[in-house]
Amino acid sequence: MGLSEETRSEIVFFDVETTVPTRPGQGHAILEFGAILVCPRKLVELRCYSTLVRPSDISLISSLSVRCNGITPDNVSSAPTFGEIADEVYDILHGRIWAGHNILRFDCARIREAFAGLGRPAPEPKGTIDSLALLTQKFGRRAGDMKMATLAAYFGLGQQKHRSLDDVRMNLEVVKYCATVLFLESSLPDIFTANSWVSPNATTRSRSHGKLSPACLSVNSNTPVSEQELEEAASLSSPVNQEMEENHPIFSLVTVAEEVAESNPSRAANSDPFDMAPLCNEMKAESDQLDTAMEEEKTTCQSPDTGAQQLPSASEGSSGFVGFLEPEEVSIPLISASLVPYYRGTHRIRLVHNGVAFQLCCSALRVRFGVTESKYNDYAGRPKLSFVVDTSPSLCQVLDACDGIAQKLSIDSGSSSEWKPVVIRKKGICNSPNVRLHISIINVDGPRYETEIYRKESSGAVEKLMFSQCNAEELKAIINPGTFVDAYFSLDPYDYCQQAGIRLVAKKLFVHSN
Repeated sequence: MGLSEETRSEIVFFDVETTVPTRPGQGHAILEFGAILVCPRKLVELRCYSTLVRPSDISLISSLSVRCNGITPDNVSSAPTFGEIADEVYDILHGRIWAGHNILRFDCARIREAFAGLGRPAPEPKGTIDSLALLTQKFGRRAGDMKMATLAAYFGLGQQKHRSLDDVRMNLEVVKYCATVLFLESSLPDIFTANSWVSPNATTRSRSHGKLSPACLSVNSNTPVSEQELEEAASLSSPVNQEMEENHPIFSLVTVAEEVAESNPSRAANSDPFDMAPLCNEMKAESDQLDTAMEEEKTTCQSPDTGAQQLPSASEGSSGFVGFLEPEEVSIPLISASLVPYYRGTHRIRLVHNGVAFQLCCSALRVRFGVTESKYNDYAGRPKLSFVVDTSPSLCQVLDACDGIAQKLSIDSGSSSEWKPVVIRKKGICNSPNVRLHISIINVDGPRYETEIYRKESSGAVEKLMFSQCNAEELKAIINPGTFVDAYFSLDPYDYCQQAGIRLVAKKLFVHSN
């Protein structure tokens, strides 16, 4: 690019399109890389680069991948491999500020994996701006689930194309719009609040395809750029421009690290306005907080005016409880998924079996890992408890089928969230498949278990257990590794903060007595 690493102050917005894994353990193969260099003072595009990428194994491009981004095997058959573009990608990214939507969790990881596959060191950023984390923190949930498609629709920017160069340009526009709204709100907060604008302090948390040539490197035709302008962009870190940058709307989105530094003086000396470490930690914690938004939204959706459809009542299976089927009773062709109204105009996936809400029961599941409590409580301050059990082949077959059906609908409906398989599989002879069961807690005159928990004696006698409080300690003594449980659970699909999957929520647990 003609500039030294020390003077690379441009922001590089980038995005990768990848294959969609179709089986456990299968990774992502990069199919397209796109990036734009942006002047951080003027927020104009300086240069762009985009190329399709031919994976080492073309068969990895499944029908799911094609539905997600429209890139077919024929599109990439004559494209360069990642090894052939690695030098260019490295030069674009290394030593610059990286920006993108959900890049901390997805795009950065794919870049590092691709370079590791070549046995080469990966490029490193000067700083990172993840617009998913920043906008969730600063803009709040006024735009729904904070996916790029939702944000673009909120601002009237058109439909997301799920192609790298189109998406990064849309990402930049979304950031501009959000920054402008926040700038206006901060200028006259009383007036905007009085006129029913969403408070800028809201921090509630809940990604015809354009054809590109195999590779292109160009200067934006709408903004001619000279070497002088490139040098000007490189000089933006000088003290002369610091005051201007501090008041620029784009930098109002990058104040989280500074706020953290104020609350933690030991970090203030080394604070970096582009330090995403606090939000990176928050995003890792988001995986523990998936049920928070789901439960909050579920409560809202159960109000009479939501218009939620009612499913027909279920018949009693051999389990003896209405609505719960054993895996052997399930006919996989009868499993289907549909989108139903959910929260603030959004939709969620619902799984049914033969037209009835799908719930399962399994006997004598062996507990592998006992009850654990997340260090993050839910939105109502209640603890979040779960445990892991080994699964039978028949249960794995049913859950894998549900995963495939729900994931297909998720992709068909436009979601680009990373799908988390419900069955946990790890390599090794001793690592049999297992699943995580969540224990539900509600507030009725204080927190109590919504999951009904019973002790089951060897004689068959059953006693319902009553608990004085909701915490992990009192359950650890009952549900511990090696214990067997009969579990009755629902299958609740979720799509939250760029992660999606199926969550198993225990309705009844019968803990076998030792």
